[in-house]
Amino acid sequence: MSDVVEAAVAALSEKMSGGFDGTAKFVIEGEGAIVVDGAGVHAGDDDADVTLTADTDTFQAILSGDLDPAGAFMSGRLKIDGDMGAAMRLGSALA
Repeated sequence: MSDVVEAAVAALSEKMSGGFDGTAKFVIEGEGAIVVDGAGVHAGDDDADVTLTADTDTFQAILSGDLDPAGAFMSGRLKIDGDMGAAMRLGSALA
């Protein structure tokens, strides 16, 4: 597991301590993938209701609160594939 994915799992685990109603996957280009579900956060490439894809800088900016997930999506820096409702719930949980 890359250092970027390992740090992201730790940061997401803190933000998503209550779990997530559904399954979401974050794909960090060139680094790996992270899955968020009702059990918590872990590195992996499991199937998910929604997949969010971004480069490392974008993902780190979203996690740190410097970039709004909706703004990242609207600007094309974050790609979303799958259940938009799940993506919206996840974005609210990350804010």
